[in-house]
Amino acid sequence: MATYKKIPALPFPKNKILNSLIAAICALSAPIAFAQQDTSKELERIEVTAQKRVQSINDVPASISAFEGSRLDELGLNELDMISDLTPGLVIQEQSPNNPGFVIRGITSDSGSAQASPRVSVYYNGVDVSRSRGSYFELFDIERVEVVKGPQATLFGTAASVGAISVITRKPEADFSAEISAGAGNESQKRMGGYINGGSDLVSGRLAFSYRKRDGVIENIAPDQDDMNGVDRQALRGSLRFQPSDAVTADLIYSYEKNEDTGTSFKNGVFAPTGGDTSPYSFVEMTGSPYSASVLGREKLGLDRTVDDINLTVDWVISPRLSFTSVSGYRSFDSLEVFDADGTQAWFLEFGEDAEGDQFSQEFRFNYAGDKMLTLWGVNYFTEDGSQRVPFSTEESIFLNCAGALPGGLPCINADGSVNQLTPVLTGGAIEEIPYAGEFTNFGDNESWSAFVDFTYQLTDRTEVAAGIRYVSEDRESGFSATMPNSQLLPLLGEPSQTLLPTVSTDGEVFTASNSSDAWLPRFNIIYKLNDHNNWFVTGSKGRRSEVVDVSSTFDANGEAAGDYGLIPAEVIWNYETGLKGNLTENRVRYSASVFYQDYSDFQVTLQDESGDFYTANAGSATNVGVETEINANLGSGFEVFGHLAYLDAKIDDESTNGDLAGNRFRLQPEWTSSLGAIYEKSISAQYALRGSVVGTYRSEVFFEPENAPIAGLDISQDSISLVNASLGLYNDAANWSLALKATNLLDKEYLVDAGNTGGSFGNPTFISGPPRLFYLEFTKKFGM
Repeated sequence: MATYKKIPALPFPKNKILNSLIAAICALSAPIAFAQQDTSKELERIEVTAQKRVQSINDVPASISAFEGSRLDELGLNELDMISDLTPGLVIQEQSPNNPGFVIRGITSDSGSAQASPRVSVYYNGVDVSRSRGSYFELFDIERVEVVKGPQATLFGTAASVGAISVITRKPEADFSAEISAGAGNESQKRMGGYINGGSDLVSGRLAFSYRKRDGVIENIAPDQDDMNGVDRQALRGSLRFQPSDAVTADLIYSYEKNEDTGTSFKNGVFAPTGGDTSPYSFVEMTGSPYSASVLGREKLGLDRTVDDINLTVDWVISPRLSFTSVSGYRSFDSLEVFDADGTQAWFLEFGEDAEGDQFSQEFRFNYAGDKMLTLWGVNYFTEDGSQRVPFSTEESIFLNCAGALPGGLPCINADGSVNQLTPVLTGGAIEEIPYAGEFTNFGDNESWSAFVDFTYQLTDRTEVAAGIRYVSEDRESGFSATMPNSQLLPLLGEPSQTLLPTVSTDGEVFTASNSSDAWLPRFNIIYKLNDHNNWFVTGSKGRRSEVVDVSSTFDANGEAAGDYGLIPAEVIWNYETGLKGNLTENRVRYSASVFYQDYSDFQVTLQDESGDFYTANAGSATNVGVETEINANLGSGFEVFGHLAYLDAKIDDESTNGDLAGNRFRLQPEWTSSLGAIYEKSISAQYALRGSVVGTYRSEVFFEPENAPIAGLDISQDSISLVNASLGLYNDAANWSLALKATNLLDKEYLVDAGNTGGSFGNPTFISGPPRLFYLEFTKKFGM
């Protein structure tokens, strides 16, 4: 671990001017009226490991937000998407645990294709778990969450082309301790969680668990189906720590998660359910396929997802100056989600997604602390293979009619809610129905190794400079197969025989293609210590999203079957950033403020073809300019406030070479985000105290599709929205128990999580609503503390 000299403060007059300037910046970042301060109370120091060593958050020359596990528990933040409420530059969208979207500074990483690479690195105990369908996990028994913005490839690998989210779980301790919590709330919410910890200085263990279940919040009137957007999630984590000496620590962690949520409510914006309307917030009539069990894999709409994760981290302090770390990780996921992509009672677009994958990674790294130089170097190996199978089911006459492919066809769904199944009419009564089923699958097999080195040099008493680089070599192989029969109905109508979806059947054959590439990814930092408590930093870094070996099966320009292969160039980003961060008024105010500019070439966008399959395309150049601020202040007398304000202008460059998307804003990218929260504690007796919190968040308008345009005349966006979460609890710290009431979306606002979706490719855009007001009462008891 490096030690540095204490940096002398600037002379008082300059220091006074500097503090006034920083205070003004903080005032802009959150409109807080400061009360009289309790000079005995300081904010808790936050230490992070974003640079692979323990540092104060103020000493990291990058925009980073960090949350201690105790703060997450206090605010009731037990889902990844809730972290984005408090983090400037971060949006996490959760359609379901199978389909999360991670957005840092307007750039989305949500592709489920096994052929595409992530942009946002999600780290779990030091291991990259960024593959979209395997990256979601419950937040419980957490030590800390760190969100680092800007390219972090040097430290976190190529998946961190726009940033990284690092989650560190609590490790075992020698002394006995335990905790159990149980809660219940509206919508039949049931919650349980806790841990048990104990052992010796040599070997200690910890077992933690989490269980959450909630009914669907959107009523589904279809027979034999559950209400939509329900939650059913269980997670278990076992940790073992072995310390044979003061110099060696080994942590072995096994994590298991099972998600069985009910189906996602894709509400059709064109056709209403029987007796209903097209509002995304009212009841639905989503049926699934009559052949759901045999074709799509399960009878009911919903999710069946399992994740297993094993992690071994070994830290060895070789000498007072040199340390070694080995991080080994294996992760596998198996996720089947069945969804009604048209969101109606019609047997029209019934899809499933059967995604599975496994990965292994191994990293060795060394840290050396000289008198003025810190050196980090190491190597990393990573391999993964996965697949995304998409089964499809429909009735042919319904499909052709609802897709508008029948001249003079009747409405897909009549005003009374009845569905026009036209097979008997079109076949003169010879055939009652023509079921159709097919599937297509994409495969990805990726292998990479990299070497990295990073130097931090104390140039003067006040100035540190740093430079690092990662070399990465990748081998990628993609595959595609499809079993898609020709239509039986089209030839009866005098039309050419072809598949219903514009996907050619490969009859079980897998088309494959491969590519090898390498890259150098540097970063440069300067941090200047203005005084003992405030720093100014400048950083420049390069990020890269790997080439996409795009293999698919489509019709060629002449309408003939053709295996298609394309190489989408690597997306490259340069990030330039400067900012201030530090503490004021004897560490009772912590703040950060930064300005950044990002320049993209060969920007990759996720689009959807006419078969409902998502694919990656090159949208050309793009730029991104923004400002991010954060503040946290202790106002004394048990009162703490915190907040952020961020502005972002991110879009595809408005140039003719960028095609139809030129000038468009990125999807899921609000121009403005902000939050303002407060935590208050009041003793009511020698034993009891009341603790409460309130957090308000704001996001400006977002587009849900990169086209930024209506579909079927319907707006595919979400207007600005403000939400409020709150909690209030009775605490007895002497007896180690608490009883707390916690609520999300306290004002019961209606808002959208997503829109367009697969149905939009067939002229039937669908809309997913956010959860309504949810509240629960939770009792917690601690032991051995």
